[in-house]
Amino acid sequence: MTFYAALGAVEQGLVYGIMVIGVYLTFRILDFPDLTVDGSLPLGAAISAVAITSGVNPYLSLVLALAGGFVAGMATAFLNTRFKILHLLASILTMIALYSINIRIMSGPNVALLGVNTVFDPVIQLGVPAHYAGIVVFGLFAVVVLAGIIWFLGTELGQAILATGDNQQMIRSLGVNTDTIIILGVGLSNGLVALSGALVAQNQGAADVGMGIGTIVAGLASVIIGETVFGCRTIARAFIAALLGSVVYRLAIALALGAELGGFRFNPSDLNLITAILVIGALIAPNLKKRLIER
Repeated sequence: MTFYAALGAVEQGLVYGIMVIGVYLTFRILDFPDLTVDGSLPLGAAISAVAITSGVNPYLSLVLALAGGFVAGMATAFLNTRFKILHLLASILTMIALYSINIRIMSGPNVALLGVNTVFDPVIQLGVPAHYAGIVVFGLFAVVVLAGIIWFLGTELGQAILATGDNQQMIRSLGVNTDTIIILGVGLSNGLVALSGALVAQNQGAADVGMGIGTIVAGLASVIIGETVFGCRTIARAFIAALLGSVVYRLAIALALGAELGGFRFNPSDLNLITAILVIGALIAPNLKKRLIER
C-alpha cells in the first residue's frame, strides 16, 4: 500500500467515521436497527450539492444536509413509534422512498460540483497542500462531532436517550416519553449520516443517487471492528472506538485491495467479500482470544 493510498484511506475513515458515529447511536445506544442510512447519506450529498450549485455557502449547505437527514430519521422513527411498524421495515420503507426523493432533489441521478467553492477551498487558501486538505477538514469535523455527541449524551436529554435504549419500561415509568426520545435519537443519527454524505460529495466533486449503497454494512463493520480493537467500557471510549474503527476498516480495505498472494489479487468488486471477512474476523477474535487464554 502506497503512502497516498494510506492517506486516502485515513481520509475516508474520518469522513465516514461521522456516519459510523450516527450508526452507533441507533445500533448500540438505542438498540434500533436502522437501514435508513443507505438513503440518508445520498440525501445529504444531494442537498449539499444542489445548494452549492444554487449559490449557497458550502458550510451552510452542510447544515441543510444535516437537517434533511434529521427529518428522514424522524420519518422512520415516526412510522415505528406512532404506527407500530417494525423498525427494520419502517427504515426500509423510508430508504426506498429516499431513492426517489434524492433523484427529485437533484433533478436526475447525479449532480457535479466542478468549478464551485467547497469547504476545502478556505483550508487550501491558508497554505495547506491540496492532498492534505481533505484529512485536515475531515479530521476537524470528526473531532467536533465526536466531542459534541459525547457532551450531548452527558446532558439530561442525552441520559434519557441512553436510558431509553437500555430499558424503555423503566424510563417510561419515570414519566419520559420514549417515543419522542426515539424520534429524536434516530433523527440525530441520520442527520450525522447526511452530514457525512455532504462532506463526501464535496470531496468527490459530485453527488450520486447510488453512493449510499452498502453504507449500513460499512457502518456496522466499523462499529464491530472498533469495539473489538479498542474496547467500549465507557460511552466516550465507545464513540472514540467507533471513529477509529472506521479508520482501521478503511485501511484494511486499502491494504487488502493492494495486496497480492501468489498471483491472486482482490478487485474493487470484492469489497463486500472483504468486508464480510473483516467482520467475521472481528466477531470471532474475542472467542479465539478467550480460548487461547484458557489453554
